[in-house]
Amino acid sequence: MIRVLLVDDSPIVLSILQRLLSRSPEIKVVGTAADGRKALELIPSLNPDVICTDLYMPVMDGLEFTREVLAHYPRPILVVSGAVEPGSPNIFRLLQAGAIDVYLKPRNILNVDMDKLSYELASKIRILAGVHVFRRKNNENEAPVTKLAPEPVVMPRPQVPVRIVVIGASTGGPQALHEILAHLSASFPVPIVCVQHIGSNFLSEMVTWLAEVSPLPVRKAVQGETPQAGTVYFAPEEAHLEFDDDGRFTLSLAAPVDGNRPSVTITMCAAARCYGNSAMGVLLTGMGCDGAKGMASIAAAGGITIAQDEASSVVYGMPKQAVELDAVKYILPLEQIATALKVMLNVG
Repeated sequence: MIRVLLVDDSPIVLSILQRLLSRSPEIKVVGTAADGRKALELIPSLNPDVICTDLYMPVMDGLEFTREVLAHYPRPILVVSGAVEPGSPNIFRLLQAGAIDVYLKPRNILNVDMDKLSYELASKIRILAGVHVFRRKNNENEAPVTKLAPEPVVMPRPQVPVRIVVIGASTGGPQALHEILAHLSASFPVPIVCVQHIGSNFLSEMVTWLAEVSPLPVRKAVQGETPQAGTVYFAPEEAHLEFDDDGRFTLSLAAPVDGNRPSVTITMCAAARCYGNSAMGVLLTGMGCDGAKGMASIAAAGGITIAQDEASSVVYGMPKQAVELDAVKYILPLEQIATALKVMLNVG
């Protein structure tokens, strides 16, 4: 049974969400609250597995509430709000604060396809119930936690110079990419090509959000463009990203692979064909198996493969599948991946 706490300042919305989730026998709404402050008070006694919260509420809004939950009662948060529509900066502010996912609440919730809404919400809650959530420090006045300094990252220099890095991610990926790109160097010597599973129309906002912290330019890949060193490219929405014989980007509307378009596996396999043992694949947190066969393709070509470890993954699905295929050479915690890339590519 998945225990859910609902937080929204509208009694009507709370009532509708309760009725919708009651259709799923494995989900139980254990409590409701009209604002973040009240919800925080309820968490210790209700012990929810997943929290669904609105963004704009009195007393304590969803953003502050998310930060407080991650600081004191870490567990998965799904933001269900009309304020997370495409084009809104709220989406990635919430993800950065610790929310796992967002769901756009219909403007007129009384006049929508209730079966569709019920299915989508229940599906997201089932996914979130299985994710790994980390405690985050929220108050600068809190005493620091004493811990050992991290071990230095020791990685061998590749025998063949790396010419391209392909990174794949799904659930938890925006936060993981934020961590990696923020710690790279402006002198990074090769292109980085990313494939991130993300809801339709949210990619542009994610690119803008990542560009704010990355020392490298970040943009969407364009048909016919030759990837340039020191630039981060993202596969566009609803298109597979590959390379032609001259190394230029090609976009394809072929059928989804493992339910995904763009597919991490498609891009990694294309990199293996085009760059051979000069390709590097990095597979981050995510649900499902996309990217595992792509990592195997890069490994078979003699390239380098890195997977995020289980402890630092929000969902250890995609990396686990690649490990089980024996397609991963290095398994690293998220906080060490950027340093590993710089060490292996001899970046200061």
